[in-house]
Amino acid sequence: MDFPVRPGVNGLEKIVVNTPVAQGEVYLQGAHVTAWQPTGRKPVLWMSGQSYFEPGKPIRGGMPVCFPWFGPHPADSSRPAHGTARIQKWSPVRSRWYPNGVAELVFEAHVAPFTVQLQIRMGQQLELCMRTTLSPEQTQPVSFEQALHTYFCVSDVRNAEIRGLENSSFIDKMRQARRCDPAGCPITFNKETDRVYFNTADTVVIHDSGDGRQIVIEKTGSLSTVVWNPWIDKSRRMPDFGDSEWPGMVCVETANVADNRVRLAPGSSHEMTVRISVKDR
Repeated sequence: MDFPVRPGVNGLEKIVVNTPVAQGEVYLQGAHVTAWQPTGRKPVLWMSGQSYFEPGKPIRGGMPVCFPWFGPHPADSSRPAHGTARIQKWSPVRSRWYPNGVAELVFEAHVAPFTVQLQIRMGQQLELCMRTTLSPEQTQPVSFEQALHTYFCVSDVRNAEIRGLENSSFIDKMRQARRCDPAGCPITFNKETDRVYFNTADTVVIHDSGDGRQIVIEKTGSLSTVVWNPWIDKSRRMPDFGDSEWPGMVCVETANVADNRVRLAPGSSHEMTVRISVKDR
């Protein structure tokens, strides 16, 4: 590996990226990107100061990989929320450093009956490609849900807005999963927000007036976008999330969930890609 594995918090293994154009890190547990920023810019990914860094427990913040289900398991509430991929150790497959300073890391995990590869490219942009293959030994198609549950840094979520989903219908989890028509306006925040926008492949932009920047989220192979901020009460109920941390983050998640879950035939594959960039306002 061009980027060696080294001990991270509590001894969990991680790979640190430091090139002329970007800095970041990825934990092998969950193939979890916990940091990325282009050189000369502020951090783009948010991490909770209360996050667990323990084997078998999810890391709070960064870019968790949710797979093969999203949220609670549909049939067994005792199984881990958001699937097993984010709490198991992934294997580094290869790494490469391109002449333009972009670092490429590839990880693999077996989540029966699937094999999942995650290609991560860190440079002036951050790009993740999640390739999911159903075992050819299966005799029937199998469906799954997936999300790159990305936590973004904002100066204050109350002064941020999200554009690009104005024309998309959504499921509002704060209203008993009610299905809602397009709002026709940008998303702003004044309370707990938990929405699944479906049948949308549109680019989404976080406008952060306090930091004077835009975070641009482009995607392919994804028809769902999840937007989440826990606000005050939910933050207090989560032991791995600081009570006063909620103003500094917002989740915009590249996903295929609910109506947009993916159905694979034996031996076939699906790719979902997200590309994140930062621009001055």
